[in-house]
Amino acid sequence: MQPTNRSRRILLPVKLWFIWFSLIVALGLNFVPTGRLPAVPDFVALVLAFWCIREPLRIGMGSAFVFGLLVDIGHGAAMGQHALSYVVLVYLASALSRRMLWFPPLLQALHLLPVLLLAQALMVLARLLAGAEFPGWWYFLSSFSGAALWTPLTFLLLLPQYQPVDRDDNRPI
Repeated sequence: MQPTNRSRRILLPVKLWFIWFSLIVALGLNFVPTGRLPAVPDFVALVLAFWCIREPLRIGMGSAFVFGLLVDIGHGAAMGQHALSYVVLVYLASALSRRMLWFPPLLQALHLLPVLLLAQALMVLARLLAGAEFPGWWYFLSSFSGAALWTPLTFLLLLPQYQPVDRDDNRPI
């Protein structure tokens, strides 16, 4: 048997306030004016997908719908386009959650890439039905940059759960 470099540490339960705090920070990052940069990821979609994979009983379609409406209001987009895509994203992430947790974060990102692409395709479809122009194929680069950010995002969002409740130098975990 080959030794692995994967951590065998036991994670503490996630605090509900931390889930909501990370979603609000992601919402703030989505509202940063970036102009028309094509590769800026949808941070709310990434954090929603992360928490739906890790905690599918705490974050679901209701919170995805609310955050989708908030993103629609903040961007001045067609009302409901982000809400629809986030609900589909959360549904698929929750359906894949048990499977994805068996893989390391790099392979999780490969599983998540088609889900992110589908969510963006739904947003484009909603825009086209509302009468907007096709944004171009560069628009879909943000799904690839979101998948590339999956590994650091996983590390960052799991960091508070690695902290021991009481520090004991004799305890190996």
